[in-house]
Amino acid sequence: MSNLTTFKSAGLPAVQDLAKALRANLSKTNDVGVVIAKMDKTGHWTFGADQTGVEKDSEWAINPFSFVHGFVAWGAGQLLGEKMVSVTQPLPALEAAPDGAPKGWEQQIGFAMKCMSGSDEGLEARFATASLGGKRAVQELGTDVSEHIIADPSTPVAIVKLKSSHYVHDKFGKIFIPEFEILNWVSMDGGSDEEQPELELEEPPMVDEVEAVAPTRRRRAV
Repeated sequence: MSNLTTFKSAGLPAVQDLAKALRANLSKTNDVGVVIAKMDKTGHWTFGADQTGVEKDSEWAINPFSFVHGFVAWGAGQLLGEKMVSVTQPLPALEAAPDGAPKGWEQQIGFAMKCMSGSDEGLEARFATASLGGKRAVQELGTDVSEHIIADPSTPVAIVKLKSSHYVHDKFGKIFIPEFEILNWVSMDGGSDEEQPELELEEPPMVDEVEAVAPTRRRRAV
């Protein structure tokens, strides 16, 4: 693999502090914006407004400093409000939920990632979820990241494949949930035991400012 992570580390908290925050705060999100990368109801990963399908074997770098938690309010498929902060901070305070949000504020967690292989190499995306299965998957990923950081703070970036699994609900039938298969761990500048490429690092954007940097659309997911 070439051209690994490009995350700016200047001004970010120490990875040891990040590990503590991931473990302490993601575990408190028990009810688990604008979703740029998502897994649809058929278990397929897509990105962007065109719902372009993610390549099956593509590899993604998870920015460990981009984990966020907070709240989202939806109404009839429309995003009505979102309050997200880094997991290194307490959950944000809430006012009354926006009108037209039948479920009110729902807890949401997420992170930023970057595609490192295939046709979508260089694509930066945000994944955020308020579903129970999605939140559990992100919590598990955050726990894996925190435990690895404690064991080896020099390689805090997980390289993963975006996958899915499912269970059968008595009422709704087959329910798909996201999975993140960890393949490798690298440093913030992309270094691993095998290679040490020179890379420009970028600071993860604030949640409200994240945009997909997408290549030419290849296909729609089916």
